[in-house]
Amino acid sequence: MTVNYREKIIALWITFLLGTLFHTQLGLMPLFHGLPVVESHKVASINDISGIMWLMLGFFVLPMLAIIATAFFDSKRYRVIHFGLTVFYSVMNLLHVILDLFVQPISWYQITLMVLLFLLGLLLNLVALQWMKLPSNRNREQEIFTKAHS
Repeated sequence: MTVNYREKIIALWITFLLGTLFHTQLGLMPLFHGLPVVESHKVASINDISGIMWLMLGFFVLPMLAIIATAFFDSKRYRVIHFGLTVFYSVMNLLHVILDLFVQPISWYQITLMVLLFLLGLLLNLVALQWMKLPSNRNREQEIFTKAHS
């Protein structure tokens, strides 16, 4: 049975994105019950946080692009870049868990979710590493051709 790393990676990225969206939703849920949400600092308008909004957009868009690229590309170069992206997200998730431990009061349900997302990221790192180590398509096609004609 062959291992389809691309399918696994796409499933892990989708799960990661859903978890990240749920993390955001959990942070906003108190609003729906008339409670305040944790604020890092007060701002006067959306323009004051436009930089943060662009960074958040990038944080969500990169995995979406990785899902699409993984479905369409299998080059060695892409696999190396993709592995680097997964490592970047794991580091960012770890930093996010650590920083959330300093937010008072600590929302343990958020910490639990972030730890789960971090572990999911480590699994994504492992699968991306395994995929990266596979020979390129050109090498695999040459091996198949050589075996068939020997």
